Amino acid sequence: MPKTLSAAPAPASGGPNPSPRRGRTGFTLGALSPRGMSPRTLVIVLAVITLGCIAAFMTIDLRGNLSYALTRRGIRVGAMLVVAVAVGLSTLMFQTVTANRILTPSIMGFDALYILIQTGLVFALGSSTLLTAAPSLKFGVEVALMVVFSALLYRWLFTGGTGSLHLMLLVGIVIGTLFRGFSSLLQRLMEPSEYIVLQDLFFASFNQVEPLLLGISAVVVVLVAAVVWKLRKTFDVLALGRDTAVNLGVDHRRIVTLVLVLCSILVAVSTALVGPVTFFGLLVVSLAYQMVRKFSHAALIPIVCLLGAITLIGGQLVLERVFGFATALSVIIEFAGGLLFLYLLLKGSLK
Repeated sequence: MPKTLSAAPAPASGGPNPSPRRGRTGFTLGALSPRGMSPRTLVIVLAVITLGCIAAFMTIDLRGNLSYALTRRGIRVGAMLVVAVAVGLSTLMFQTVTANRILTPSIMGFDALYILIQTGLVFALGSSTLLTAAPSLKFGVEVALMVVFSALLYRWLFTGGTGSLHLMLLVGIVIGTLFRGFSSLLQRLMEPSEYIVLQDLFFASFNQVEPLLLGISAVVVVLVAAVVWKLRKTFDVLALGRDTAVNLGVDHRRIVTLVLVLCSILVAVSTALVGPVTFFGLLVVSLAYQMVRKFSHAALIPIVCLLGAITLIGGQLVLERVFGFATALSVIIEFAGGLLFLYLLLKGSLK
């Protein structure tokens, strides 16, 4: 008996459509979006965009002494890459261990501590002493103070009777408020001329980075990033929750303590190198979560780093060549990140 051709049955009402919509060329339209790409393809695309931003930043409107101009631009690009990796990885790890997409290491008071250190140095020694001090000495003191502060806080919280992340976050908020209040008091007591010099240190700047400090920061960030990459599968387990991670054989307290110390090192190096960038990590990591389909840290780690580099280098390029230095890049990033923080906070409160 000959077979007859029949039309394919229509999908059930409300169910998934088994045949995605295709264009005339045969490509799936959803594959053109970031979420339609595989993680490897997305990493390659972002890497190409990053290289394009670097090439454009290094070559556009290049004139005069080429050797000097390329060196200065190369230092700025290197600083932006270091900050992108450091802040992006620290935020990603922090949100993984705290199981919260809103919190960042800045909530622990790192930015407030940096401002307090700068304010205390200017108040005690004067702005002239601070500006003429050896950059390596100043950088080392800032990093050491921030890392020691975080290490003492983590040791007290995780070796005590509670070991609660929520307690740690609450203590971080209180300490950050205390640091900001003390900084404000010192700023009101100092001379206006000293305060004007101090204000320039409160915003991230990529224009005056010492090559020696950049090299030290790059080495530290690369070493920490290698440890983070080695722990990528452990992060996938930690993202499932504390109880699940413990049942799967993860030493939760040891790993979380290690991760938080690594976060403190990354944030301390980034902040001491260029200054505080409060909401940059939140902005980049939230965008990375929106672009990937599977929340695997093997994909999230390179995507977060590349998105951070594109945001900083591309944003600085647009700011310089299109808007003519109308404002600082850190101000735009903080404004956009602050709006995103409020949106995520309100979205969570409405659930």
